[in-house]
Amino acid sequence: QVQLVESGGGLVRPGGSLRLSCAASGRRFSIDIMGWYRQAPDKQRELVATMSSGGGTDYADSVKGRFTISRDNAKNTVSLQMNSLKPEDTAVYYCYYKGREMPTPWYEYWGQGTQVTVSS
Repeated sequence: QVQLVESGGGLVRPGGSLRLSCAASGRRFSIDIMGWYRQAPDKQRELVATMSSGGGTDYADSVKGRFTISRDNAKNTVSLQMNSLKPEDTAVYYCYYKGREMPTPWYEYWGQGTQVTVSS
């Protein structure tokens, strides 16, 4: 019931910045978490950053201090500001949404992904 559309991916030089955005449409749950995962070639998908509707955040250790997640609950959007980008940040970035209304279990949704390439 939730569709996610990402934007903002592309090419950037090492040390540069990029901003990703994701818009969710459809059902909005009373309690939810939105954020980003990424997957590089030959690697497992990993968490990048998430933010709950209550404002709590979770960041991967590798991006702390460089990436900042934000969201607009009214518009049901989430953004990821990526600074000081490194070649190892190169991956497909996927928008993520998880929500529920008690007493239901969590429901998870994924965007189609947007490519981020960091290279000189």
